[in-house]
Amino acid sequence: MIDQLLKLFEQSGYGGIAALMFLENVFPPIPSELIMSMAGYEAAQGKLNLPLVIVAGSAGSMFGALFWFYIGKCIGADRLKAWAGRHGRWLAINPRDIDNGDQWFERHSGKSVFFARMVPAIRTLISVPAGIFAMPMHWFLIYTSLGTLLWTGLLATAGYVLESNYQMVRSYIDPASKVIMGLIIAVYIYRVATWRAA
Repeated sequence: MIDQLLKLFEQSGYGGIAALMFLENVFPPIPSELIMSMAGYEAAQGKLNLPLVIVAGSAGSMFGALFWFYIGKCIGADRLKAWAGRHGRWLAINPRDIDNGDQWFERHSGKSVFFARMVPAIRTLISVPAGIFAMPMHWFLIYTSLGTLLWTGLLATAGYVLESNYQMVRSYIDPASKVIMGLIIAVYIYRVATWRAA
């Protein structure tokens, strides 16, 4: 996979980085930790420009975040409440949870979106409630872009600094990603098992 990614970067450059980061956000086929650290490595080899690598990765990630934001916006809180009334156990929520979530998101949406963009597995999911609870688009874009630039910048810079040891980035972040995803699944199973109608 690593050789294929390097070949893709050589053939399509910044467009390939943006496309992979978009796909990573829509349906994670390759983790951003690997994409951006390898792109940083390529920049260290003089084949790419580090600031442009960060811009390309951030742009692709932003378009992926917007995709999920609009999915959430199309669903909307009212439709989600109706679904929760009918299929609440499998959604692991009830209509009252949605009202509480709306109030919570209204107070903490900016911090949630910003910090979630730097948390493996969560960074894709956070765009959905932002859309569902109608976070103002300009604030969504501001907080998403800030969090995304910081995350992609850290990964690309780590790959740039570590050069041939760029895989160390993934070796540290990969286990954290798996732990977070495991916790999400465990919480979901627990909520399904203990679900009660409002």
